[in-house]
This record gives sequence, C-alpha cells and structure tokens, in this order.
Amino acid sequence: MSFYDKIDFTTLNGYHTLIYGETNTGKTFYTAKFVKFLLEKKKISANNISVLDFAPKLAYINNMKIGGRIQDYYSNCKNCNLIPIEGDILPPRLNARNKKELYDILCHNHKKVTKVLDIFNDSPTKILVINDLSIYLHLGSKISLMDVIGKTDTFFGNAYYGSSINSDFSKLLSIKEKIRVEFLIKNIENSFKTN
Repeated sequence: MSFYDKIDFTTLNGYHTLIYGETNTGKTFYTAKFVKFLLEKKKISANNISVLDFAPKLAYINNMKIGGRIQDYYSNCKNCNLIPIEGDILPPRLNARNKKELYDILCHNHKKVTKVLDIFNDSPTKILVINDLSIYLHLGSKISLMDVIGKTDTFFGNAYYGSSINSDFSKLLSIKEKIRVEFLIKNIENSFKTN
C-alpha cells in the first residue's frame, strides 16, 4: 500500500511504522511531519520522543537530492530527545570510488550510528523516530534493530529501498540492503512504500 493513501498520522500513534522507497520520495519529509504531529497535535512532551537521524546532510549529486535530516523539514525536532551523531554520516555509494573506500565509509558510519543506538538503549523513550535506517542496516544487525524497536510503544522510521543510487562496486551492498529492508517490511506492523 502507498504511504500517501494512508497519511492519517493518528492511526500510526501507538504502532510501529516503516516507510520505504526510492530517493527523493518524501521519506524524511513525512518523518518530520510525524514528529510535528506528535509535538503539535498530540501535545506529547518532547522528552518522551527520541529522534535518531542517521541520514547524510542534504546534498545534490548528479541532479539527485540525497540525504537530508529531519530538522531540514522541521526545526522543532531539536526539542525532542535528539541524540546527536558526532561528525558526519557519509553517503557510501556516492562518496566511494572503489570497494575499499566503500567498506571504509560503511565502517565509519556504522561506528557513529551504533553509538547513538547504544545511547538510546541505555535510556529508551516510549516513542522512537529514526531517519534513514538503511545506513544502520549496511553493517548493523536487523535482529538488534528489531529489539530496539520492540522497546517502544510508537516507532516511526524510514529506509531507502530503490535502485537509483548504485555503482559497479556496490552491487552486493545494494542487494544486502534490499534484503534487510524487506526483513523490516515483513516484521514491522505498518510498512508503506513512498513511490
């Protein structure tokens, strides 16, 4: 089912939701709208909402919009329990020029996002929002991720699921990413495609 067909955020509060799709299909935008809904419409205390933003900074590469953080669309997300990432997350397939660089970037990103997930695990909130789960799934455990999600009453996350970002040396990464996102689609109660 398309996410745009079921945009009523009221029905998603209290449930686990994944939106997934191609780049530039509104995943981060709608994730930001969900945070705004929780804060402004539901009047949920910002301290009860954790936001983990794994996305690279917004960039335009080869006429394609890549990355983008929730605060690019809704600045008040900073009022939530926004667990910061030290340094930058890099778009692996776009920054790497070969397999070794790709693996180095994957390791770089994995260290950063795993640290943030560990901080959340030490002090979880009832509501968790994660932007760009794909970055974690490159090297992270899908089972560990499901354990984290299981600690929450409400989860809203998004993941890249497409073919527009690729290179000759990243085909295996793309296949692995697709399989892991499909695992989430099957195991998260509300899963919607954005394209």
